[in-house]
Amino acid sequence: MTLKTLSKEQFLDHVSQVKEKSFLQSSEMADLLTKRGYNTSFIGLEKKGKIVVSALLYSLPMTGGLHLEINGGPVCNVTDDLPEFYQELKNYAKQQGALELVVKPYQTYQTFDSQGQATSQEHTEFIQQLTDLGYTHDGLKTGYPGGEPDWHYVKDLTALTTENLTASFSKKGRPLIKKANSFGIKIRPLKREELQIFKDITASTSDRREYTDKSLDYYQDFYDSFKENCEFMVASLNFQDYQDNLNLEATEIQTRLERIEQELSQNPDSAKKKKERQQVIKQVDTLAIRQQEAQDFIDKYGDQDVIMAASLFIYTPQETVYLFSGSYTEFNKFYAPAVLQEYVMLESLKRNISFYNFLGITGEFDHSDGVLRFKQNFNGHIVRKMGTFRYYPNPYKYKLIQLVKRLLNRK
Repeated sequence: MTLKTLSKEQFLDHVSQVKEKSFLQSSEMADLLTKRGYNTSFIGLEKKGKIVVSALLYSLPMTGGLHLEINGGPVCNVTDDLPEFYQELKNYAKQQGALELVVKPYQTYQTFDSQGQATSQEHTEFIQQLTDLGYTHDGLKTGYPGGEPDWHYVKDLTALTTENLTASFSKKGRPLIKKANSFGIKIRPLKREELQIFKDITASTSDRREYTDKSLDYYQDFYDSFKENCEFMVASLNFQDYQDNLNLEATEIQTRLERIEQELSQNPDSAKKKKERQQVIKQVDTLAIRQQEAQDFIDKYGDQDVIMAASLFIYTPQETVYLFSGSYTEFNKFYAPAVLQEYVMLESLKRNISFYNFLGITGEFDHSDGVLRFKQNFNGHIVRKMGTFRYYPNPYKYKLIQLVKRLLNRK
């Protein structure tokens, strides 16, 4: 049995039937890769006239042959069919003149709770399947090997509704969202011609966190390829509106303080009222600081909506994905990224998508991963993928070319 080339329609028909699938295995991703200069094709393993495994495969020329890759796949419902697919994939790679074949499966190797404690056994048999067939494994790694994470933070939305979503967040996450929503932050999707706004934010964030940002034309190609299945969302705040809300709050607090003072004048020995007065006075002092901060922002930005944070979200039938994001540190205290996260989960529920993938974390649970700490506010769990596998149809030729490259570099 051999692999067969699938039409786009055949591929879409198959992947529509599976429970778990990465956005990387989609016709939209094929369109994006084509725009970025890759050659793409859909392949599948057929049994008894039915496609049982499929994949989006892309290729690029490299010295001595082709680089073939399946990222986030292959796609199937029955894992028993995978060994045969992987064997036939080797033959396919040889026929295509590949020098290197890379596979990054989407199967979950192990699951963990939100704190990083294992909740399942390791599926070592998944790795064994591939290595027994002659694939080499890069190993189980932490961090972002090759710029992509093997550790994902995820949240199952199955039992949730728009009414009880916030209640499902962590003990720290619930008050965080409540406070963030009190500022009057507005969110909206960007139009294609506004994507420079998104690029500016991600560029600022990549400089700060020292990673390579995507180009503006990449984001434009992404927008064109995924269309209504993606949203470039931004969160903004008008500081004049924010100041107006603070002034209303100040009036309410002052009225409350005056009422307490009047009650104390009638009962000066009331310990309860004295304590309540101290609490309200602290609120008055805190509010005064926030009013001054708001005025400083008004002096700087005037009466306009100021962009604070942005995120790119992808919607698929199997899951919603949080792909790229950025924020300006100047506005950290307004927690705009948290508002965007609440939005996308609510939107997922409206679209009947029951799984949310926050994507990458480092897999280090020593409190050094600030991205993990942020995502833990939403009370999900962690899945670890299998990593990267490689197959060399002509290993001697590959090693010789690598040796020559090293020798030339030495010169």
